[in-house]
Amino acid sequence: MFTGLRAPNDETTVNETAPIAPAKILPDAQTVTAVKHWTDTLFSFRVTRPQSLRFRSGEFVMIGLLDDNGKPIMRAYSIASPAWDEELEFYSIKVQDGPLTSRLQHIQPGEQIILRPKPVGTLVLDALLPGKRLWFLATGTGIAPFASLMREPESYEKFDEVIMMHTCRTVAELEYGRELVEALKDDPLIGEMVEGKLKYYPTTTREDFPHMGRITDNLASGKVFEDLGLTPMNPETDRAMVCGSLAFNVDVMKVLESYGLREGANSEPREFVVEKAFVGEGI
Repeated sequence: MFTGLRAPNDETTVNETAPIAPAKILPDAQTVTAVKHWTDTLFSFRVTRPQSLRFRSGEFVMIGLLDDNGKPIMRAYSIASPAWDEELEFYSIKVQDGPLTSRLQHIQPGEQIILRPKPVGTLVLDALLPGKRLWFLATGTGIAPFASLMREPESYEKFDEVIMMHTCRTVAELEYGRELVEALKDDPLIGEMVEGKLKYYPTTTREDFPHMGRITDNLASGKVFEDLGLTPMNPETDRAMVCGSLAFNVDVMKVLESYGLREGANSEPREFVVEKAFVGEGI
């Protein structure tokens, strides 16, 4: 357990009685508005959004803090909030000796982070050819860009079905995604669009759960299709987005290619795209 952390599921937000925003002494400074610790290794936080920032749901930006010498420590973080949100949300692991997260995990509402307002990334709808089913495939904090895309109206306008496959080691690590998906049906903007279209398939690898196993195994064996009552992947109808560790990305790409899907990019839309900016789960 890391010292100085709030208990799991303890959420702190800026409120009307104590909104003391410090002077902007950081470059590209944005103010933290809320922090929530999901487990002793996972947390999410929200920050103010630069007025000039325009991004496509699924993209990432560079965020960071200053080190002891006043030098910025920057890492790529997917924006977990949708493009229409007035704030920006991020979902992160905590690494005790990580250059950034060892500091970032202790941030509080009212404090500031550095945010470079230059969004990029391949996990955008424009990088996919038109289709009928959209698969989001993620492990751990790789769900962050899909947290954005699941709240993006265009996802449901372009596709008849959206399937979110998310795998973690333990049940507790799935809670961020579970709570987000559960809240979607009551979302005033997209609640009606999501109904009947979004299928959520969480699995664990180290703790008993109704659905278990790695995404690659559940796809290759056909178990996920059987469990959800779906036909197998078809390059004519299925599109996919992948976000996880480098090893996970490589393994999933092989499975998708075995179904006849081809990797695409912003400049050449095809059947699936992979976010390669994260070689691991960023620290």
